[in-house]
Amino acid sequence: MAIDKHETPMIDQLVDGPWPSFIKGIQRLRDEHPSERINGMANDLLGQLETSYETRKGYWKGGTISVFGYGGGIIPRFTELKNDDGSSRFPEAQEFHTMRIQPPGGFHYTTDMLRQIMDLDEKYGSGMICLHGQTGNLMLVGMDSDAIQPFFDDMNAIGWDLGGAGPCVRTGMSCVGAARCEHSNADEMKINRVLLNNFQDDMHRPALPYKFKFKVSGCANDCTNSIQRADMAIIGTWRDDMKVNQDEVKAYVEQKGRKYVVDNVISRCPTNSLSLNDDDTLEVNNKDCVRCMHCINVMTKALSAGDDKGVTILIGGKRTLKIGDLFGTVLIPFMKLDTDEDYEKLVELAEECIDFFAENALEHERTGEMIERIGLANFLEGIGVDIDPNMINHPRTSSYVRMDGWDEEAAKWEESKAG
Repeated sequence: MAIDKHETPMIDQLVDGPWPSFIKGIQRLRDEHPSERINGMANDLLGQLETSYETRKGYWKGGTISVFGYGGGIIPRFTELKNDDGSSRFPEAQEFHTMRIQPPGGFHYTTDMLRQIMDLDEKYGSGMICLHGQTGNLMLVGMDSDAIQPFFDDMNAIGWDLGGAGPCVRTGMSCVGAARCEHSNADEMKINRVLLNNFQDDMHRPALPYKFKFKVSGCANDCTNSIQRADMAIIGTWRDDMKVNQDEVKAYVEQKGRKYVVDNVISRCPTNSLSLNDDDTLEVNNKDCVRCMHCINVMTKALSAGDDKGVTILIGGKRTLKIGDLFGTVLIPFMKLDTDEDYEKLVELAEECIDFFAENALEHERTGEMIERIGLANFLEGIGVDIDPNMINHPRTSSYVRMDGWDEEAAKWEESKAG
């Protein structure tokens, strides 16, 4: 049945140009999908969106929507665009809620999994899906309130669970890591699973001042953007010497030329830890190397991570909220994750951080903002972690440093590391 399409001259312009357009996708749902219900939802969604472009205002409001036994996982959206008699101006998109689904570790799907999800989304929702949100959720966009519970029941029956939404522990994210990537320094998907399995109740029943995110990356390339996005970032690294295959170094120099190697590898090392010898071998000052991955990314055959692998844990990363963007601050410079006991220590540390955050953060305040407000030293004392020189935020602006007591403090430091 043909529908009465809304005129959308402004958003139609977004279809032009060389780049893919979300408008084109919604138009296909309106014009080509076999479901008349989805045709109508897409049409009214475009109508509301056109109104927002005309007035430069948003017309979605929140509310409370959940499934039995859960306190979060659904992002409610109700339209505020009404006719004079109080009826919705765009009735078929007057409720356009988003359901967040926890993805598999490393985003490993089978085509059968994706078909099952899409079949359910077309049965109950709008047919629109987002792979993935910034936290990592699989986002099913566009369903009304009556569809939420049966949608969840059917999703849960085939093995899927709701992700986090609201002031809670959010869905975690891990890179593909050890499953496919030669740069992996940890078992990223196991780390993600162990943490999230432990915090399921905190994810489904929001009770925090604001959200708390975990992200796991296998190396400093940080493909999950954990440093910028995660309240607790776990990043794979190594602490012994980087491995160098000098034959491959020479082959690379012969292929690319000395100038290219100097310009694109040697001079781009952030700590000047690399030098190219006269015989085209590479010399590495491992003491100064910060494991940034640049040289390894460029010379993948010649260079690789060391054998003594583990993770660095950072705290307090976030995007703009109250005080602007924050990168994560080093909390644990190096931690081995080889045994069950190692993973238990990781979970205990995460519990300490979340408990302290729950008790001391202000409403709608992220972990990084709380640390900025109370001070890193107070946070470390609260979670029982000793101060480490690797936690430095920026170098001293004054070159004058008191040296009395230096030897005693250095001895304490060496003793703590030996233990």
